[in-house]
Amino acid sequence: MRLFLDSFWRALLYCLMPRVIVLSLLPLAMLLVLSVSWGYFYWSPTQDWVREMLASWQVLQSMMDWLQDKGAAELQAVMVPLVVIFAITPVLVVASLLAVSLMMTPALVDLVVQRRFSHLALKRGGTSVTSLVWTVTSTLAAMVAMVISLPLWAVPPLMFILPPLIWGWLSYRVMVYDALVTHASREERLAIGRQHRGWLLLVGVLTGYLGALPSLVWASGALFASAFLVLIPLAIWIYALVFAFTSLWFTHYSLAALEALRAETGTVVMGASVPIPALASADEQHILPPNV
Repeated sequence: MRLFLDSFWRALLYCLMPRVIVLSLLPLAMLLVLSVSWGYFYWSPTQDWVREMLASWQVLQSMMDWLQDKGAAELQAVMVPLVVIFAITPVLVVASLLAVSLMMTPALVDLVVQRRFSHLALKRGGTSVTSLVWTVTSTLAAMVAMVISLPLWAVPPLMFILPPLIWGWLSYRVMVYDALVTHASREERLAIGRQHRGWLLLVGVLTGYLGALPSLVWASGALFASAFLVLIPLAIWIYALVFAFTSLWFTHYSLAALEALRAETGTVVMGASVPIPALASADEQHILPPNV
């Protein structure tokens, strides 16, 4: 419980740091760049393609002809840009968030390490390739669980339990691995998973519920069309901030757990890149040069 609460408050305070706030604004900046670039190169061709597609739908074209006879000819000119905007916005948002997520996690881990855990030895229990494989396999497993459990979402209590539980498990799997991949050995990472699985899963579930906040803002943007341009960027920023908080919470917890694990085994040397065996005597350790 102490480690759970300590890492929570630290993650919360870190979210107020200018560096973290700037990182959380990256999705908006990237979305703006992607939108302007796409609009400059592909706006007209995309409108032409959508116009041809709508014209090929006989029922829709009949409705548009009826509206034109009723004096609403300008509706077709408005509908095409709206269809394009509503279709392309989710794609640009997802692309921005995925790109920033890949950049944000290493930056946040480095921030925590520099400020609290620079003394931890680097055992490099994984590589970028194993991290990618771990993320992909965990994501596929979570998607399979979502599909299998989908019929149960119709049951009122379960619809509020299953999705956060699944995404909490996914966050726990991916973010703990990313936090420990450089500093922990495979054995240490597995030991931390066994000792702290319940608390780490709880962190994932709680942050999974926090991840529903952007969806509420997004839904408000759909209901209040006049505020769409304000609420949707706000939802994206909240999502990025929740992601940053989640990553910081897992990182603080995981590295503190690693520090405690090594303190228990007595194998930690401040600033060392290779741990000294626990069975070495004090005299043997004394004659070794520093930073070994």
